[in-house]
Amino acid sequence: MTRTTPPRPVDLEAVFPELAPLARTATRLHPRPGVPSPQDSSIGGPLLWPANEPWPHCREDAHHTGPVPLMSLADVRLRRRLELARGIREAVARPSREGWGYTTEERELLERIQPPDKPEGPIAMLPVAQLSLRDVPGLRPPEGTDLLQVLWCPFEHADGMPTTAVFWRSAAAVDEVLLTPPEPAAVSDAAYVPEPCLIHSEQVIEYPNSPELEKELGQRLDRWAIAEFGVEYQKLCIAPGFKVGGYVNWGMTDPYPNLCPTCGTQTEPLLTISGREWYFDVHHWIPYEDQAANLAWGPVQGGPKSPTRICVSDDNAQIIRICPTSPEHSHTQMMQ
Repeated sequence: MTRTTPPRPVDLEAVFPELAPLARTATRLHPRPGVPSPQDSSIGGPLLWPANEPWPHCREDAHHTGPVPLMSLADVRLRRRLELARGIREAVARPSREGWGYTTEERELLERIQPPDKPEGPIAMLPVAQLSLRDVPGLRPPEGTDLLQVLWCPFEHADGMPTTAVFWRSAAAVDEVLLTPPEPAAVSDAAYVPEPCLIHSEQVIEYPNSPELEKELGQRLDRWAIAEFGVEYQKLCIAPGFKVGGYVNWGMTDPYPNLCPTCGTQTEPLLTISGREWYFDVHHWIPYEDQAANLAWGPVQGGPKSPTRICVSDDNAQIIRICPTSPEHSHTQMMQ
C-alpha cells in the first residue's frame, strides 16, 4: 500500500532561501506489519541469506544485562500477541475502560514465562532490515550489488546500542536460501526484536537541524518555528522513523565528526533505525493512509506509530553510517 506524507505546514525554502542548497532526499521506509518472505524488502523479516554462508554471530565478550529479565524469542512473541490483543480490546472500549487489562487466561500464560539463562559464547544476530534497490530508490549500493542486509545483536553494548552487521549482496547470486537461520537463545530486551514488517518507501526532502547550521540562521529558525507552530524546528525539517539517507536529528549531543575508521573520511547516514514513526505532537509526518488508524489505535504498542516494536535506549534513533569513498570500509553507528 502506498504511503503519502502530507506537505509540511510551510514551504521552508520559501521562508528561508538559505536552506535551498542544503536540501537532501531521504527515503522513508514506512514499515507496517506483514508476512515478508526472504525475497521481500522488510524490517525484521527473513533474509535472502545464502545457505552456504555462515550466519553472523556477535562475538564480543560484554553482553550487558539490565534489570529486565532475559527473554526467549518465543516468549517475546507470546507477550506481543497478548499485548496486541489487549490493546485492541482497550482501543475498542475507549473511553469506557470496560474490559481493560489482561484476561485470566492471558495472565496465566504470562505467569508461566521463565527467564532463560544468559547465553554463553557467540550470540546469533537478528535481522533488522533487508532493502532492495528495486524498492528503495534512495539506496546507493556498491557496484554489482542490489541488496542491503542489516543485523544486530539483541543485547545492549558499551555504547548503549546493539552492535550491528552490514552486508551488501546481489540478490540474483543467491541460489539456495538459508531457511532456518540460527536464533539467539535469549535477548536482553523485547525492544531489540523487530516485528516483521513490509516496507512502503517514499522519498521526502529534509533540511539540516539547527545545530548543523550557521549559528545565527539556526537561532532564527528555532525562534521562528516555536513562534509560528509551537514546535521545535527539527520536527519540521527532518522525518522521523525508519529511513535511508537524509539528515541526522541531532538532539542528544551537538554534531560531532563521525569518521571512517579505515580512512578518516566523514561518514554519511545510511540507515536510521527508529521505533517511532511520527511525533505525538506533530501530525504532518503521519501519512494520509495512516491518519484514521492512528486516531483509532492511539498509543497502542504495535499500532501504526510503532509497528516494528523496537526501542533503542529510551526511544532514540540508531544511525548506521558508511564511508562515501568505499563500501568495503567498516561502518560506524551512533545514537541520537
